[in-house]
Amino acid sequence: MAFAGRTAVWWARLRPSPVASPAWFAPWLPAGPVAGERPYSARGEEKIDMSTYPVESIRNFSIIAHVDHGKSTLADRLLEITGTISKTGRNKQVLDKLQVERERGITVKAQSASLFYSHEGVNYLLNLIDTPGHVDFSYEVSRSLSACQGVILVVDANEGIQAQTVANFYLAFEAQLAIIPVINKIDLKNADPERVEKQIEKLFDIPIDECVRISAKQGTNVEKVLQKVVEKIPPPQCNAADPLKALVFDSTFDHYRGVIANIALFGGEIQKGYKIVSAHTKKRYEVNEVGILSPDEQPTHRLYAGQVGYLIAGMKEVTEAQIGDTLFLYKQPVEPLPGFKSAKPMVFAGMYPVDQTEYNNLKSALERLTLNDSSVTVHRDSSLALGAGWRLGFLGLLHMEVFNQRLEQEYNMSVILTAPTVPYKAVLSSAKLIKEYGKEEITIINPAQFPDKLSVSEYLEPTVLGTIVTPQEYIGKIIVLCQDRRAIQKDMLYIDEHRVMLKYLFPLNEIVVDFYDALKSLSSGYASFDYEDAGYQAADLIKMDILLNGNSVEELATIVHKDKAYATGKYLCERLKDAIPRQLFEIAIQAAVGKKIIARETLKAYRKNVLAKCYGGDITRKMKLLKRQAEGKKMMRKIGNVEVPRDAFIRVLKRQTDK
Repeated sequence: MAFAGRTAVWWARLRPSPVASPAWFAPWLPAGPVAGERPYSARGEEKIDMSTYPVESIRNFSIIAHVDHGKSTLADRLLEITGTISKTGRNKQVLDKLQVERERGITVKAQSASLFYSHEGVNYLLNLIDTPGHVDFSYEVSRSLSACQGVILVVDANEGIQAQTVANFYLAFEAQLAIIPVINKIDLKNADPERVEKQIEKLFDIPIDECVRISAKQGTNVEKVLQKVVEKIPPPQCNAADPLKALVFDSTFDHYRGVIANIALFGGEIQKGYKIVSAHTKKRYEVNEVGILSPDEQPTHRLYAGQVGYLIAGMKEVTEAQIGDTLFLYKQPVEPLPGFKSAKPMVFAGMYPVDQTEYNNLKSALERLTLNDSSVTVHRDSSLALGAGWRLGFLGLLHMEVFNQRLEQEYNMSVILTAPTVPYKAVLSSAKLIKEYGKEEITIINPAQFPDKLSVSEYLEPTVLGTIVTPQEYIGKIIVLCQDRRAIQKDMLYIDEHRVMLKYLFPLNEIVVDFYDALKSLSSGYASFDYEDAGYQAADLIKMDILLNGNSVEELATIVHKDKAYATGKYLCERLKDAIPRQLFEIAIQAAVGKKIIARETLKAYRKNVLAKCYGGDITRKMKLLKRQAEGKKMMRKIGNVEVPRDAFIRVLKRQTDK
């Protein structure tokens, strides 16, 4: 007891008084804030005063380009020149924050950063958005452009104009944005900036003298790009005196602070404590924090019209921060901004948890990831073989792979992803079916819903207008490849004496799995490919069923074009033969279109050697034993049930990379 009493007295002495700490305690008190953390008392002093940047001195711009033309490297140099980040040799892909981006060396998410730049004695606020280059993430590009007044179009001095360069230029051109052409990688041995300048003039009608030649890696001439941004790109058209109108152009989820929304202000101002309302959900929130991204979050006192930043307002549900939503002050409603055209999924795939007990965890992970990647569509689905899951819509195959990789890395979820399919349509002729669906034209994303040919006037398949840019020596091989994929040539244009731009109308189903890989291998990696939606066209489609001993397996049914039915059926039967375990009876694996069998593989039965005990002897004795065994196998086949194991389904349904 005495010891306990002495301990209590000692602790009472040691603990500082709530009023004031005694002088003898000072050496043990922390001298300042923990490293890397701002003290609460000093936070207000550190906040930047954004009112010193009126609308006239704000420039909002994006960097757009084809894959690997140096967008992120240029963004790193711009951040260094403006002093936003310290200049070190480790600054590579600073704005690419996701693990998948660093592993693959590509940009997946558009990232924004605010730069402070002084030009001719005037301080400017430059809001930079680094965008992805791959065709599958063009939705991120179009979203980013809505918050900008101009773009930097980066072209590789070695490779020249590529397919995605053309697509991104027209996105910016249609949005009526100021375009600054920049020719990057002039330090390379094979760089030919004169040829690229001529390509830009011929294709985009931009004068040669407007092009800026730079080397983002070495920092050559990058300062001139910033000067061009200030001179060429107009300030945003908005007024701080107007009521608050903020566009949510991106959002992420934080476990502790809830939803963090990236906003662009088109009117008014916003600060901590303001009561705001969402135009989409009509819910009311109180603003907890506002700030800018430079490139990490930096709180500010206020944000004003024309500025881009982030906002935290206690949104706890992932569904509350819809991308494209408009935020306004409570009791000061405004006309909502037009928002974004919803992304049109091009590829569908089934996603199921490996273990059904993980269903709720996967559901939560999907909700949070789709908040950050709003171009993914999610529909509930279920399968007899794989259990409850979802059918997800993606913008392309790389988009699907990256989404799956992010699920694994960010949420530690392992899933079964089935082979990708595309959405077909059917125009119904049966009055009964029209009444049942409530419309004449239905969309089919699951082969199980495919209506019978007798009740349909025509089937429609999705098409895309593909652009291929290639060196001229590969034209012959590429034309043959396109013809094999049922493509129709629409245009052919020589960009210069070495490069050709081909335009083809493709059925989406023909390019969705391995077309890009085939194109790259045919052209030794030099050809580039981009596509855009081109609506639907009539097609001779059929539903192909897979039968095991005469019984249809619903999960393996597929929709194929009539010309490709045999090849697809044969391939599926061969895969199933390898995947299904052998039984004591023979299994016939068949691909059928209606009642017609178009392909077959036979899985032989396990068989006991009934002749092992016959040493010599009469042949009739051997025949009798073999006949009895055959009758037994026949009986077993009649009453035997083929149970396809779950892992066999997974092996057949999973997308094959080695196909």
